Amino acid sequence: MSNSTTMTVGIDALKDWRYAIDIERIAWAIFDREGESANALGRRPLEELGAIVEAVEVGARDGRIAGLVIMSGKERSFIVGADIREFDQLDTEAKVIEGIKPVNTMLDRLERLPVPVVAAVHGVCVGGGLELILACHYRIATRDGATRIGFPEVKLGIFPGFNGTARSIRQAGPMAAMQNMLTGSMIRANVARALGYLDQLVASPQELRWAARKAVQQKRKSKPAPFVKSALSRWPVRGWLAGRMRTETRRKVREDHYPAPFRLIDLFERHGGDLATMKEAETRAFAPLMVSETSRNLRRVFRLSELMKAQAPKGFDWKPLRVHVIGAGTMGADIAGWCVASGMEVSLQDISAEQIKKGIDAQAKLMARKFRTKAERDAAKARLIADPKGDLVGRADVVIEAIVEKLEIKRKLFGEIEGKLKPGAVMATNTSSIMIEDIASGLADPGRLIGIHFFNPVAQMPLVEVVRGAGSREEEVRKGATFVTAIDKFPLIVKSVPGFLVNRVLAPYLMGALQRLENGEEKERIDEAARTFGMPMGPIELADAVGLDVCLHVGKILKQAPEGNKLEEMVAAGKLGKKSGEGFYKWVDGRAQKTEKAYEPSELKKLGRELIEPLLVECERCRDEGVVESADLVDAGVIFGTGFAPFRGGPLHFRASEVASQPFRAQRAAAE
Repeated sequence: MSNSTTMTVGIDALKDWRYAIDIERIAWAIFDREGESANALGRRPLEELGAIVEAVEVGARDGRIAGLVIMSGKERSFIVGADIREFDQLDTEAKVIEGIKPVNTMLDRLERLPVPVVAAVHGVCVGGGLELILACHYRIATRDGATRIGFPEVKLGIFPGFNGTARSIRQAGPMAAMQNMLTGSMIRANVARALGYLDQLVASPQELRWAARKAVQQKRKSKPAPFVKSALSRWPVRGWLAGRMRTETRRKVREDHYPAPFRLIDLFERHGGDLATMKEAETRAFAPLMVSETSRNLRRVFRLSELMKAQAPKGFDWKPLRVHVIGAGTMGADIAGWCVASGMEVSLQDISAEQIKKGIDAQAKLMARKFRTKAERDAAKARLIADPKGDLVGRADVVIEAIVEKLEIKRKLFGEIEGKLKPGAVMATNTSSIMIEDIASGLADPGRLIGIHFFNPVAQMPLVEVVRGAGSREEEVRKGATFVTAIDKFPLIVKSVPGFLVNRVLAPYLMGALQRLENGEEKERIDEAARTFGMPMGPIELADAVGLDVCLHVGKILKQAPEGNKLEEMVAAGKLGKKSGEGFYKWVDGRAQKTEKAYEPSELKKLGRELIEPLLVECERCRDEGVVESADLVDAGVIFGTGFAPFRGGPLHFRASEVASQPFRAQRAAAE
């Protein structure tokens, strides 16, 4: 974002854009940000775009320019949004407004150009990138699966700030536009065209230039949303629609935790009937969100996600294409399914052919979600191979064991397969609790074994722990992190200690909550207090969801589960939680059946903070013991592995912020 109120860059001194006028008088502006692998709209690129707009204004007036085409010079993406690295410079509302104003002025000038302005898009086009193309007159994109558009701003605690709120409503109507902005989800090019964000699709990037040239020559102009859609912006329908949106949003997030979607709904309700007024009001509503603690913490979470991706080495000459999974239970089959959905060929081994079939059949929902066409689904199905005898283990680049959590059985299995693996293949265990070096003892090459620990449900949990045993070779750990990145998960390299990171910090949190339950506190109150703090699910419900047998097993290994407790009794009675239909809650259609009760908010706030304390203490121990490389990686692992309240920026960050704010709180209390 720019802090300048004028665009002062000369058209001959561009660094992030390439600008040329061809023989047909079409100006081509190619965004190719210097020194970056992807285009982000930072201060300099925006100032340079302003210079281009000014040059086109002049050229259009004197007849030298007949149109403008905006494209990306990056092969894989168009524009990934505004440059988040510059956000922290805008630390007051006044600075935010000052930074946004010249950008919106420039986009208005772009929109008012008297010659056709065409955006030609391939790859990801989100946030500020989508706002930029919405200011163009006509939008063409590739039909390629890599082309996605969306407004992810809500995930950073804000909403579109380059007048994307008004322009998206103009193009797609309020229902679709508000839904896209409120969820932050990305949509495919064909869906975007159907909604009105895009006007034309072409088959490949090679066709973009030709299509854009024709669009300029034919002076094509995008049409706004038809009356049947745009009429929903009129009062009183708009007020009713805003009410529906609030109700739906409250089912997903709490306003005090995530205010941005609620402020966006307010903006639409008050100004959605007049898009010119909405554009002006957008900046005033955007500024306080941008400087809020929630947005700062969510931007921190984004940076933590980038830090985790960096755990995979750059330029590493090893590419996994084939995976062999041993164990076709829920976890093993889901790992296999996810790898297939990520484009890999997977062989699935189990002593029971019936279990393999059941595991493969269970992946149908994932495949239906990931692949649009029958041909794609059939191709994916062909890549998931039943291999009851393990005949294909020698072909695999990655072999993952996901069998029963018993040390001797795992040792025996690895002893049998070690000699069958091809040179360079990764040999990994998905153990959640057994030390890697204990499993590796007895192997001819114990340094080859690592942990690749997935979380349940595999398709939803973004984190995978890559576990380094005491003797694991560094090259194997690096391969493990590379594999995790290749299947679009976040790798977290952790030391082989009981519980690794995530289960180790979760155990005292869960066991502390279960102890409160044994002492007579209501499960609904405990769970509601945790959600009040910001956890996605309360600890009692979470224990049910994970499986009470799993909780008991991990609790015993970490010496957190005392003998003869309620948990032990329930497991002995076959009440295992969600998977058995009953645990601490009864489960119907995958949902815990709860008794609705009202509790005093201040009590819930106090209890929520108490519940989280054991987790915070364990996080500090993990940091001090070097279970992962840094405090930031502790925060990243616990956010992405447990769902720890993202708006709080991570457990250690929260603890540090809390300590830093204590003197201020004491002063305020004394003043009151």
